[in-house]
Amino acid sequence: MLRGAGFQDEIRVLKSKPGKDIVTTGSITLVHALIAAGLIDEYRLFVYPVVLGRGERLFADATEVPRLRLVETRPFRSGIVLLRYRPT
Repeated sequence: MLRGAGFQDEIRVLKSKPGKDIVTTGSITLVHALIAAGLIDEYRLFVYPVVLGRGERLFADATEVPRLRLVETRPFRSGIVLLRYRPT
């Protein structure tokens, strides 16, 4: 469990240990904090064939969008597409 303002250090410790991927879903506030701290190794974006017309931006400040390299696209029968990007 992440606790308060020092969670970035906890994430760095977790990343230094062997194991599986650390994944977050459903918390744009947490993701923004991880982006700001430079703790994202890969973005996995699922594109749904639905237009909602609202929501938070992944990169809140469009002037500081990181350079990304597309490493995988995977379409699913449902019409959803997974896009995997890594910062360059």
